[in-house]
Amino acid sequence: MILSEKTLQELRDMINEKTTYRSGPTLVCLFNKYGFHDTYGYGGGFPSRWIYTDDKLKKINGSPELDKIIKDVFSPSNFIGKYNELGTLINEFNQYLAFDGWKISVIGKAIEIHHVDESVIVEEINNQCGKKSSSTKEADFLSVEYSDVSADFLPITEHVKPIIAARLTEMKLCFETKAYLSSVIICGSLLEGILLGVASYFPREFNSSSSAPKKDGKVLGFHNWTLSQFIDVAFSIGLLHEDVKEFSHVLRDFRNYIHPYQQMSTGFYPDEHTAKICMQVLKAAICQIKNNMTKYQ
Repeated sequence: MILSEKTLQELRDMINEKTTYRSGPTLVCLFNKYGFHDTYGYGGGFPSRWIYTDDKLKKINGSPELDKIIKDVFSPSNFIGKYNELGTLINEFNQYLAFDGWKISVIGKAIEIHHVDESVIVEEINNQCGKKSSSTKEADFLSVEYSDVSADFLPITEHVKPIIAARLTEMKLCFETKAYLSSVIICGSLLEGILLGVASYFPREFNSSSSAPKKDGKVLGFHNWTLSQFIDVAFSIGLLHEDVKEFSHVLRDFRNYIHPYQQMSTGFYPDEHTAKICMQVLKAAICQIKNNMTKYQ
C-alpha cells in the first residue's frame, strides 16, 4: 500500500497524538517492531516527534510494514471501553485513505485493509455535496464580524492578559504587513495559551470530558495536551461551536510550520487567505468562550 503525502501526515497525527499520546521513547519502540533498530537519542539527539514519525513513515511507505503499523495503531485492543472513539478515528482516517484507494475497518477483533473502488469515493463526494459546500461554509464563516476579540473578561490569570493583548496586536500587524506565516504562528500560540488558561480555570469540566487525552487510563496534565486536544475538549463541553472545531484544522496544521524543516519538507507558504481563516478561528473562539463560559460559573 502506497499512501500520498497528505495521508501520511494524517497517519503521523494518528500515531503521535490522536489515537493516544506517544512520547519519543514510545515511538522508537513502536517503529522498532517493524524493522527499525533505533535507540532513543537518534544519532545524538532526538528530533521532534513529528519529524521522527514522518521520516519512518516515508521509509516504510509501500511496504508490508506500513500495513502492519496501521493495524497496530488502530487495533481494537488499544481501545477497550472506548470503541466509539475508535470508530470516530477510523472514519476520520478513512476520508484520507479513500483518495489513495484504501479503507480500513474492524472485522471481529482485528483491523482489515481493503481496496476502495473509485465509484465509492465519487458517490461519497456527491452525497457530501448535497449539504452546503465547503467553499460556501468557509465564506459564511469568514463573513462574520467579531468586534470584541480582547482578552478582557476571559477566565484566565490576569498576569497573562497583557501578553495576550500584545500578541493580538502583533498578529494584526503581521497580517497587515503580509507576514502571513508569522500571523498564523501567533494565532496558534494565542489559541493554545487561551485554552490552557480556560482549562486551568475550569479543570473539572475539561478533565471529565470523554475527549480528554489519557495515558494508562489517566487524563494527561494540561501541559501535555496538544492544541487539537484542547479544541476537541472545549467543543465537547460546549465552550466552542462546530464552526471553530471544523475550521481549526487549518490553524492546527499550519502552526507546525514554526519548525523550518516541516515547511521545507512540504514547500508550503501560508498566504493571505490561510492567515484570514486562522485569525477568524481565533476571533470566533474568544467570543464563543466569553458567551458560553457563564454556564460553568
